[in-house]
Amino acid sequence: MSIEEKIATHTEMQSGAFFFHILNSHAVVWLLSMKNGRKKDKQFTQSGAFLLGAASLVWFLIRTGTKPTRIVYPCQRAAVDTISIATQSLIPAALTSLFMGFSLRPVKMLATTAKTTVKRYWKPIVALAIILPTAGLGIFFVWNSLQPNPSGSDVNLILNPQTATSSPASDIFVLNGPTFAHIPNLINLMGSQGLDFYLSSTPGANQGPSGLIASNDVVLIKINSQWPERGGTNTDLLREMIQAILDHPDVFDGEIVIADNGQGHGSLDWDESNAEDHSQSVSDIVTSFSSSYPVNMFDWQAIYRNEVEEYSDGDMDDGYILYDIADPDTGIFISYPKFQTTDGTYISFKHGVWTGSSYEDRLKVINFPILKSHSNYGVTGATKHYMGVESEIFNGGLANGHWCIRNGGMGTLLAETRYPVINILDATWVNANPATSFFQCGPPTSYEQATRVNVLMASTDPIALDYWAAKHVLMQTAELNGISSFSSLDPDNTQRGSLSEAFGVWLRLTETELIQNGYTVTCDETRMNVYISQPFMFPIDLPSYAMMCPVETPWTSGTKKS
Repeated sequence: MSIEEKIATHTEMQSGAFFFHILNSHAVVWLLSMKNGRKKDKQFTQSGAFLLGAASLVWFLIRTGTKPTRIVYPCQRAAVDTISIATQSLIPAALTSLFMGFSLRPVKMLATTAKTTVKRYWKPIVALAIILPTAGLGIFFVWNSLQPNPSGSDVNLILNPQTATSSPASDIFVLNGPTFAHIPNLINLMGSQGLDFYLSSTPGANQGPSGLIASNDVVLIKINSQWPERGGTNTDLLREMIQAILDHPDVFDGEIVIADNGQGHGSLDWDESNAEDHSQSVSDIVTSFSSSYPVNMFDWQAIYRNEVEEYSDGDMDDGYILYDIADPDTGIFISYPKFQTTDGTYISFKHGVWTGSSYEDRLKVINFPILKSHSNYGVTGATKHYMGVESEIFNGGLANGHWCIRNGGMGTLLAETRYPVINILDATWVNANPATSFFQCGPPTSYEQATRVNVLMASTDPIALDYWAAKHVLMQTAELNGISSFSSLDPDNTQRGSLSEAFGVWLRLTETELIQNGYTVTCDETRMNVYISQPFMFPIDLPSYAMMCPVETPWTSGTKKS
């Protein structure tokens, strides 16, 4: 078996759509085997395909419900494949008949197959038509009635600061509260503890020679855009981040690029986005700036199947670089994007900004994920978010990152490509429904499945940030929502259960991988300084209150394009 086949096999097994793909594979094999088969066998095969398609259609309708956006989910897409195969086995297009070797006339074949199937199997067909929808809906509603349902509820978390008792220590910055969880206030909190957001030769508030963002940097904001509704990065916060960069005290004359790879079913222009105004997409935010400011976006889905070479090798095409050899520790084949922005800048995610003859190391990555549960790996946060850098083979891409998360593969990806200068974790709305909550668990998250906690966090250490956020934000939210079993969210849990790998296992393997590559990261709470700003707490009455309240830092108009 080739490397590509091994990767495909491994990645296939991790998906909830695996069952449907197995059925699809058998259906194809059955059809091909019927080329010279007996008439009875052919009739059996055609009838089986009909029943298979009908069952898949019932599943598709129940699972999709009244949310058309769920059609992009892996299970639905696989069910559609099954329905398609079943349909193709019954619709006797002339070309299909030629390839399959059937001699039946097209119209007669369809009529005969349908008539024979109904006549021979009318009793089980009627039974299935009654039992499957009834049982499926019954199980669904009973199961959900047993699960605590936050239904877009709001909760106030009690978050406590802490001081590290061991070293080296990682700093975590936390804003808690609807009037305070905003980017300018986060920058202020970081600056008050010595982490300046602005790189400047002139010392001052939130600026200094050790700051993060220089005035001429190309700032790539890596967001989560794979899912609609509450499944992606909050676009209100994205707007605040863009404005904060444009307000650089030394006059910003660099470039801001918003990017992500939704692995074939994401979007930067969802109709239903994570924002106070649900229609406010990433594209809308970028468009509001791009006519006057150096702000643009790039959807890496457009290039994630294109294998290319680096600019230094003479290849100027947009696409993905793919390593030839897997990492010996984690098994991941590293891949990363290179592309030209709409403002004409050539970017290699690993090497930086291409000038035409060399790379300039002024590419700064801000890792900007959303905090939520995950059905395969327990929790999505700053670390797993780097899957949106990789080109994933399971969705038709080039590499095997998703399967290798269990081995610490995101640590290899972070270390081998470009490590973010800051990780900002959006927890305005979170999905705290654990893997045991069936349909309610992330990564897809509807408006109804999310809980508003109004928390915003940041750290230069993605491991410490994920550990602390899962333990103190997700687990506390789950408990306040009445959920009694949430071990899949626990960063100290090492029991896999139904997960591809326990969160506590793969996070520590990722930690080990990063430490081996020279980064200071930790899963040890005694090595975490947690700075929390929560000036005033009270019950939340208005869902839109957070965006109506003024933030602590005023904004200037930014620097326009020349």
